[in-house]
Amino acid sequence: MLSIAIGCDDAAIDMKNQILTFLQNRDITVVDYSCDQQREPTLYPDIAIQVAQAIKDGKHERGILICGTGIGMSITANKVLGIRAAQCHDPFSAQRARKSNNAQIICLGARVIGIELAKTLVDTWLDCDFDGGGSTEKVERISYYEQRQNI
Repeated sequence: MLSIAIGCDDAAIDMKNQILTFLQNRDITVVDYSCDQQREPTLYPDIAIQVAQAIKDGKHERGILICGTGIGMSITANKVLGIRAAQCHDPFSAQRARKSNNAQIICLGARVIGIELAKTLVDTWLDCDFDGGGSTEKVERISYYEQRQNI
């Protein structure tokens, strides 16, 4: 069964909760790494790193990160070696994030898109696999530069 890590900051708790329920209704195992709204707000980079590291360590196959815009989560998750996180706001980008870029994490902006579009993006992204083919060399080149680290 597919295991997904999900995480959000305090700007995206409502959307995260709705996506969490949406995934559970699809019989997908979901582990929530989000901030605890009962305590002090957690900085989104801490959540993004936790989710990305859990995927890198093989605890989950994929991840969903949600903040106000999706930008900060994406930038941060991509700092973890081997992780490809894609900020998506339309179905075509969500599809290509998987098919062309083999993105393990989708990043969404709760202040940018509504919940129905968010569900569509997650559905589209989950239903796609990496195509390989001509994209394989490109993803391998990303990994090559990642390994160099001092560009």
